[in-house]
Amino acid sequence: MTKLSVNINKFATLRNSRGGNNPDVVKAAVDAQRFGADGITVHPRPDERHIRYDDVREIKKIICTELNIEGNCTEQKFIDLVLEVKPHQVTLVPDNLGQLTSDHGWDTITHKNYLKEKIKFFQDAGIRVSIFVDPILKMIEGAAEIGTDRIELYTEGFAKNYEKENKQASIESYLLAAQLADKLKLGVNAGHDLSLTNLKFFKQSIPCLAEVSIGHALISDALYLGFENAIQLYKRQLK
Repeated sequence: MTKLSVNINKFATLRNSRGGNNPDVVKAAVDAQRFGADGITVHPRPDERHIRYDDVREIKKIICTELNIEGNCTEQKFIDLVLEVKPHQVTLVPDNLGQLTSDHGWDTITHKNYLKEKIKFFQDAGIRVSIFVDPILKMIEGAAEIGTDRIELYTEGFAKNYEKENKQASIESYLLAAQLADKLKLGVNAGHDLSLTNLKFFKQSIPCLAEVSIGHALISDALYLGFENAIQLYKRQLK
């Protein structure tokens, strides 16, 4: 069964736009868990423009479902947070400072030694490691060589092609990447621009999919459908 990890960054973005604590980000994590999410994802950035480092600490204290922390492991503050909180999974993302949203995966060949060191560092602390990658076969091979537990396929390209009603073309590179990862004993996660429109097709096409991390689309749908209903609708697409 593919797990749904709900990214709650957007709750923090809304809260930060007015100050105070409305909406309550910690409550959003608890509610997502209560409404059926299999995990909670947070992506703290150095400027704390949405999820704050203290949010992550408070969320870890109170939830019992899986916690996935995404971020750039070049930031010492991020590394220290992960080691302190000890989430179930850390997803390493090659963001630039001030980047609006993640838009590419790691070059696992160019950054082989760096990533190998960081991955082992987190694994030695008992944390499962996933790295953000594009659906390029040589990058999947590189991911296996550096010892990561999982990859997270960056799915913006899939989503854009799917919107153009080119379904088969949209999934081809992702299917090949997932098949290779599975053959190389890597777990396969996916995220970015997955939605109620395209998620079912993505899941049906990639049976080895372990987890999807979804934030923007799910929270946007929740404005119209309700948070609990949105989570259940997304989980239904994964069955």
